[in-house]
Amino acid sequence: MTVSCFKCAHFRVTWDQNNPRGCVAYQFKSKQLPSIVVKKFSGMDCMQFSPKQTQEERR
Repeated sequence: MTVSCFKCAHFRVTWDQNNPRGCVAYQFKSKQLPSIVVKKFSGMDCMQFSPKQTQEERR
């Protein structure tokens, strides 16, 4: 099972129309979700996943 980039603190939406999704931890942008790209090239699930803080945790 691939990790969910949408739940990761390193995931970013970029202004680049050709590569709208990015990963701060791995420092790249792509058309696909970064976790899919990492799995495709390394054969392993993303090792940089860090859960986003919830609103309650930020208080």
